[in-house]
Amino acid sequence: MTPFASLYALHVLAAVLWVGGMFFAWMVLRPAAVAVLQAPERLRLWAEVFRRFVQWVWIAVAVLPISGIGMWHLRFGAMASAPRYVHVMTGLYLVMLALFLRLVLLQLPALRRAVDGQDWPAGGAVLGKIRALVGLNLLLGLALIAIASARPVF
Repeated sequence: MTPFASLYALHVLAAVLWVGGMFFAWMVLRPAAVAVLQAPERLRLWAEVFRRFVQWVWIAVAVLPISGIGMWHLRFGAMASAPRYVHVMTGLYLVMLALFLRLVLLQLPALRRAVDGQDWPAGGAVLGKIRALVGLNLLLGLALIAIASARPVF
């Protein structure tokens, strides 16, 4: 396997882990949890789901720029010679990273406090904010994957 192929494989796996996890949470787990769990159990479930998922996303957050910069260097040399879609992908990653950091640093501690204090209305409000952040990040991730796959010229 060439160095580029190795980096590409790591890059794709990291993106699938992050974006696929958000898709599963948004489209499958959330509706199922709403259908079968009461608010306290649902909030406890989400607190534990996020605790576990965030650990994996940290790996993706590290692997994506390392593999991306490596591929950039191997394929295009200087940043200026990369196609515009690569720059767009980089920008979208930075926006996704900022949203992820907002979720991890602000929203998840608030959710944990609400669950630990059994403040279910506050937990529900925080979970609504988290849902919006995850939904936006999912849309950005899907757009990024579409751009990466199509490699448009613009």
